[in-house]
Amino acid sequence: MKMDTKLQKEAMKVLKETSRTFFIPIKLLEPNVREAVASAYLCMRAIDEIEDHEKIESADKIVLLNETCTILENKITENAPIQPALDELYSPYRSLLPEVTLRLADWVEFCPETVADKVLESTAIMGRGMAKWAEKDWIVKTREDLDDYTYYVAGLVGVMLTDIWRWYDGTETDRDLAIGFGRGLQSVNILRNYKEDAERDVDFFPNDWKLPQMFSYAEENLELADKYITDIKTKTILNFCKIPLALAHSTLDALKEGREKMSRTEVVAVVNKAMRSK
Repeated sequence: MKMDTKLQKEAMKVLKETSRTFFIPIKLLEPNVREAVASAYLCMRAIDEIEDHEKIESADKIVLLNETCTILENKITENAPIQPALDELYSPYRSLLPEVTLRLADWVEFCPETVADKVLESTAIMGRGMAKWAEKDWIVKTREDLDDYTYYVAGLVGVMLTDIWRWYDGTETDRDLAIGFGRGLQSVNILRNYKEDAERDVDFFPNDWKLPQMFSYAEENLELADKYITDIKTKTILNFCKIPLALAHSTLDALKEGREKMSRTEVVAVVNKAMRSK
């Protein structure tokens, strides 16, 4: 099927606006796998924006997330059209929801047909998990809670990428290590944003955990992420994984030094080094 050039340009534009971390590595992927990963990222970002929205009540988020997932699941099982159903669902929230969410049907259409069901499946599982955590009011009490939350919001990204690599060129990667890859990136995000989260009464640290324990959790999962990429031989896929992973490692180092983020110059240097390393 010929790619809709207009939709392709719009998808990459929205991707650039929503993710500084992933835009560069996605753009560097080969055609076809680039569209699959871009579509997957945009689909997951679409539901993530619902979960994170500060002006939508938790009860409404739960309905929106679960209903969105039902629509995606119906697309898989019955090939039901999703644009009209999503338009109706999002209609009362059109003034609140961002473009990346309102155009979810476009991102599904943008995805290569032969891998679309995998992307829809992972996105729907993620959305169900987010709805579950909205019901729990995002209260993390134990390490198991943290593992469960980070699985749904990030570990599933690793699982979906593993499916895409296999679909694209037969690359086989370890599923558990893929979950660690997603968790590693997410745990660094938690550390980077914990002060802002506290301002809105959200705390992803388990009871009795302080910064040292969360640093250890991030390091443990980034170690799994480092192992995950050793199975990848395709250069562009390897670069795709290495760039956000290198940024996560460097961000963690900066946070340990008491800095809130890296400078733009440091980010560019890390990206360039990741792409040069073998």
